[in-house]
Amino acid sequence: MAEGAARTGPGWLQARGPVTTTVLLRHGETPLSGERRFAGRGGIPLTATGLEQAAAAAARLAARGGIDLIVTSPLGRARQTASAVAAATGVPVVVGDGWMETDLGEWEGLSQAEAERAWPGQMAAWLNDTAAAPPGGESFAATSDRVLKALDSLLAEHAGATVLVVSHVTPMKILLLHALLAPRAALRRMQLDVACLCEIDWYAGGLGIVRTMNDTAHLSRPETAGRAYAGGRGGRASRAAAPGKPGEEGPGSTGQGGR
Repeated sequence: MAEGAARTGPGWLQARGPVTTTVLLRHGETPLSGERRFAGRGGIPLTATGLEQAAAAAARLAARGGIDLIVTSPLGRARQTASAVAAATGVPVVVGDGWMETDLGEWEGLSQAEAERAWPGQMAAWLNDTAAAPPGGESFAATSDRVLKALDSLLAEHAGATVLVVSHVTPMKILLLHALLAPRAALRRMQLDVACLCEIDWYAGGLGIVRTMNDTAHLSRPETAGRAYAGGRGGRASRAAAPGKPGEEGPGSTGQGGR
């Protein structure tokens, strides 16, 4: 579909009022993501690879075009990623606290194994109940409430726009679950790699249509990143490895909680 063309929902669904598109971008690699450690609210910068990933995503989004606004988490790794996109696109950036990662409290900087040794009971609860929180931290349920309030504000203030949201793995998963009407427990059944893109169209009445998910085509073939959107909507979801080995996220597939 060419940029600017009228959109409709899939199948028999027709466009219901203005379509608001959220393009979701996860920040690039950090030292903790490469080491498979919990990263919540800490001031963690991007690695050199993470900066390359941010630049690749920025080139991809500049080629896509059509971005009206960039909204970013206030955390440094997201702001660095957003700045790269802003430089490539000329699109203004605003900061939204609602898009922060889950607060992982005492688990910040630890591997899952280290946290489990120190807090075995709390780790078991956290892995099985989205209402359970790390010691001194925030539950996924509380994160969900916060993120969905941020979404409501975005849709009310920017109806009909295409907004790039630069955030973290947990807020992005929450938006995907919300669009898919999936239960919170499904949070642990999704993989979102560093610097991946997802795209969701939002229609009147809260109808969300997931267009793409965990798209890393711009990382697998940097020389073709600008062509991924050629001809309209494009870029298949990918699990390619370079640059930055986007599959190397942790701690593991048990939840990707807060990276």
